[in-house]
Amino acid sequence: MAESEIIFTRHAETVVAERAIERRWVERTIREPNFVERDPTRGTVNAFRSIPEHGGRILRVTYVNDGTRVRIITVFFDRRRRP
Repeated sequence: MAESEIIFTRHAETVVAERAIERRWVERTIREPNFVERDPTRGTVNAFRSIPEHGGRILRVTYVNDGTRVRIITVFFDRRRRP
């Protein structure tokens, strides 16, 4: 992914703070995901990446990319995914 501006929604800002998720993990996940799933119905992308600094757990970042900006919708460690 090109160097697009990254914007966090209010919800994303809240969950990052509540769940002690570092912004650099979110940025790394969208720029260098292990894998992605696209939802053409909603127009969103789910990016997944193992975070070694958090025991290898899989971070899931849901976002929308309009070509110039990436809008982060939500972020969480996905309990269904295993490293």
